[in-house]
Amino acid sequence: MKQSFLSKLHTNGIYYSIGALLLLIGVPLYQYLVLLPLGYSDAITSAEGGVLPPYLSWIGNHTIAFLGYRALSIIAFAALISLPFTLFRIIVAQELLGSEETEHAELEAGETDEDDRPHLDSQQEDSFELAGTTGEVREQGTSESGSTSTLSWRGKGFAVLAAWTGLLGIILYMLGSIASAIYSAGVGNGFTSHAAIPGNFQAISGATTIITYTVGGGLLAIASLFFGAMIVRSGLKLWPGVWVAFGYTALAVAALLSVSA
Repeated sequence: MKQSFLSKLHTNGIYYSIGALLLLIGVPLYQYLVLLPLGYSDAITSAEGGVLPPYLSWIGNHTIAFLGYRALSIIAFAALISLPFTLFRIIVAQELLGSEETEHAELEAGETDEDDRPHLDSQQEDSFELAGTTGEVREQGTSESGSTSTLSWRGKGFAVLAAWTGLLGIILYMLGSIASAIYSAGVGNGFTSHAAIPGNFQAISGATTIITYTVGGGLLAIASLFFGAMIVRSGLKLWPGVWVAFGYTALAVAALLSVSA
């Protein structure tokens, strides 16, 4: 089962790498090499200024290029859709491993102290046996308490919240992008700069923008903040240096998403 999990983790890692490369390199490169030569920057500038006809006219004249641009970002997020719960499992496993190592070190320290004690007489041995029996009960209680604290961490920690907000953020971002792309392409099909804009275009376009960037991006910012904080909190005591760097990167991404949302 462990081998199956590692194999699945390796496969997911490939998807995550593809998604990250598409977002960091593929989408900006496509915009620079394909969209900008077609006048995309002018269309976006006019749309941001409240003049929508040139933007819709550009979409109508370059529908394939526009849909290709949106498709790249949607595919990138689709490749990352299982990342939140993968991070959740890794963080939980690492936290449990760290707590077990701490308890094991404490038990070894206790055994070392017992080995260093001088031998007692028979009366002291009887008392020691009684104390040992009590100690076993206490040790069992401590173990159960440690297990309870572990379960308490799993239930009360921010890992569950981070996983669900991350998943919902990715889903809403994808759905908003798909709806926006389809609707904009439909309105822009055959649209001319002198044609009248549909009365509900701004309302629908605004709704898809809110779903995509405000809600979806906001949830992703929360997830990135929680994941990054959990990793950075333990630091190098529990995580390799690469993971600590990943934690700080997640915090930076959370800040950027919060600003853009």
